[in-house]
Amino acid sequence: MNTIILETVSALRQFVAARRAEGKTIGLVPTMGALHEGHASLVRRSVKEQDVTVVSVFVNPTQFNDKNDLNNYPRTLEADCQLLASLGADAVFAPSVEEVYPEPDTRQFSFPPIDSVMEGARRPGHFNGVCQVVSKLFMMVEPDVAYFGEKDFQQIAVVRAMTKSLELPVEIRPCPIVREASGLAMSSRNTLLTESEKRTAQSISQVLFLSQEYARNHSVNETIAFVTDTLNAIDRLEVEYFQIVDGESLQDVADWDESNDIVGCITVFCGERPVRLIDNIRYK
Repeated sequence: MNTIILETVSALRQFVAARRAEGKTIGLVPTMGALHEGHASLVRRSVKEQDVTVVSVFVNPTQFNDKNDLNNYPRTLEADCQLLASLGADAVFAPSVEEVYPEPDTRQFSFPPIDSVMEGARRPGHFNGVCQVVSKLFMMVEPDVAYFGEKDFQQIAVVRAMTKSLELPVEIRPCPIVREASGLAMSSRNTLLTESEKRTAQSISQVLFLSQEYARNHSVNETIAFVTDTLNAIDRLEVEYFQIVDGESLQDVADWDESNDIVGCITVFCGERPVRLIDNIRYK
């Protein structure tokens, strides 16, 4: 099938308006490119469930609080477009920074407590930037459904809150984490790892899966210590945080009986440079 590449907001709006006029439903998959099987699973789901699928490929500068991280973020647009065409995406929206931000976006989004813990506490301004770009994409595309991967567990909660706050008629549809054969959660950042570092990074998911069994007979605090100490004992791994939280409020739980929705969220630095990797695991 022919996948159209759109570089301007006006071309995007024209494309969407024409499909809407035909009575078609629209699915949106927002990405920052460097696409992998995790992204592909979102696109396949949208293609299956919606009449039209739009995939945005845009490295959003406002969600990076580290200039080096922004500069080093992998960019593979040509390969991304080839993959998206093979998956049946109808359109790729690949704008310039100036197209998305013709003037600085000064909007401030705040959704405590869900955006002030974990990633929010350690990456000031990150979720504000996410809300800026996702709200713009929602208003440009006006999708019926937007698809997000559960690897970015906290991001989904923040985007849901933003969508509700702005009263945007978009359903947020989470999709399961896709893992490499080793168990490592698929991420565009994995391309920054050497083969040796990737083998080391496999331990993150392995220890998280072990902790599900460990948690059956141990407290929340003991489980946190087990995961943190086990990973920190591995050369070239350093846990930034591991928190076990209520899956809705994202607040720490002290006891397994506190909630019927409990998730462990982790960020680990891996390698010499190092590369920051996130993952999560469900306990209940």
